[in-house]
Amino acid sequence: METVNHKTFFGHPAGLLVLLATEMWERFSFYGMKALLLFYLTRYHLFSDSSGYALLGSYAFLVYAMPVLGGHLADKYIGFRKSITFGAILLVLGHLGMAYEGHAAKIVDGVRVQDTFALQVFYFSLALIVMGVGFLKSNISSIVGELYTPDDPRRDSGFTLFYMGINVGALLATIVCVYLGEEFGWGYGFGAAGIGMVLGLIVFIAGRPYLEGHGEPQDLEAIRKKKYGVRIEHWIYILSTLGTFVVWQMIQSHSVVQGLLMVAGAGSLAYIIYYSAKHLDKVARDKLIALTILIIFTVVFWSLFEQAYMSLNLFAERIINLDINGFELKPGWFLGLNSFFIIVLAIVFARLWVWLEKRNLNPNTSIKFAYALILVGLGFGALVVGGVVSGEEGKVAFYWLVLAYLLHTCGELCLSPIGLSVVTKLSPQKILGFMMGVWFLATASSEFIAAKISDMASVDHLDAGDFISTKAAYIDLYLNLFYAGVISGVVLIICSPFIKRLMHGVK
Repeated sequence: METVNHKTFFGHPAGLLVLLATEMWERFSFYGMKALLLFYLTRYHLFSDSSGYALLGSYAFLVYAMPVLGGHLADKYIGFRKSITFGAILLVLGHLGMAYEGHAAKIVDGVRVQDTFALQVFYFSLALIVMGVGFLKSNISSIVGELYTPDDPRRDSGFTLFYMGINVGALLATIVCVYLGEEFGWGYGFGAAGIGMVLGLIVFIAGRPYLEGHGEPQDLEAIRKKKYGVRIEHWIYILSTLGTFVVWQMIQSHSVVQGLLMVAGAGSLAYIIYYSAKHLDKVARDKLIALTILIIFTVVFWSLFEQAYMSLNLFAERIINLDINGFELKPGWFLGLNSFFIIVLAIVFARLWVWLEKRNLNPNTSIKFAYALILVGLGFGALVVGGVVSGEEGKVAFYWLVLAYLLHTCGELCLSPIGLSVVTKLSPQKILGFMMGVWFLATASSEFIAAKISDMASVDHLDAGDFISTKAAYIDLYLNLFYAGVISGVVLIICSPFIKRLMHGVK
């Protein structure tokens, strides 16, 4: 096993810096591409709102669902480190493929004419990204968990630092990739995202010694065994690469993705029930039940939160006043507010939990999740207020959207970094990768649901000029989302004593 001296990074294991930097560049590539995606579809390829949301929802579901498979293969065979390296290579290829633009769509005699070859390259590039994220995303978070013992008090703050590093990449991506994409061409924005992924791969390979042997395969003999003359490990790489061609077609079939969502959700729940009954004692079973309940509530949170890359993106473009004293804001830049607020507030929240813990006032995980739901609801409430005070025909002042992102980010900081930590604390070690994948599967389901929610306020791309009705549709939608967030948060507060008992002292 390859080891080094136990160096530290802000009082944490040095391996945290390697994983943080790797994920920072991976998120630069992922969010840089994602920030451009809806605008690219609606402006360049002239997708309608509905078709753009549907594609984004299908892609987002697959990109967050695939870690269930990637986590399982890492748990059972190749380990977290090999999985991350393979995933990063696929991501590099996918993001670089996105740099190919083809020809812009145009309307000829009232008919939309698109570059079908360019779209197929685009879909295949998305498929490579989906498979790459599947092997990287949940497994890199799992290695972060391995750096700490279960009772290490640095664990939550370590995940928060990791989460803050992710958002440095996301903020840079929103500024750089959106600017390059809109000013110089979509290929430049997507190409910059690809360069970010190359840097992430280099950092991870170079920083391997600082992981101190964490993330290696649990059973080297299992992956060295041969099947039909080929090692099991190599079969995993071969079949996963071939699976990219399946994903390529699935991205273009939203009904298939919807069916897969239901099957994957039901299958994951069935496996959790089976594993709990077959392999766990009462305490471990209770903890897994508590985790499953919390994951279900996260579906509500992320369905609301992920409006950022869907309806809120087009809301910023169409309804927000983007002119500030002659300076024209780019609507995609608002997406960077989430990352900016996380960078500013992550340490504040990390220290807040420690400060409250010393005074026995630290709320348990279910209460923190409830706060997250209420805060995301209040964010939409701010947009409703902004819509009302601006009048029926007036554009909404930009600071209402800034306030919404601030409230959403505070909610995210109550849930996401804490959630990653609680998965590693409540999951049985033998299915940790699988449960981390289930955490991302919940996010995947939320992404697809978020697309359906956004579609409630969609308009045809060519008819978006009807400002009054378009604005009213957005405000009606956000009023409903305000109620959904607040009511869900209150319900979770009521349920929290029961969930706390199931956690058996885990906070």
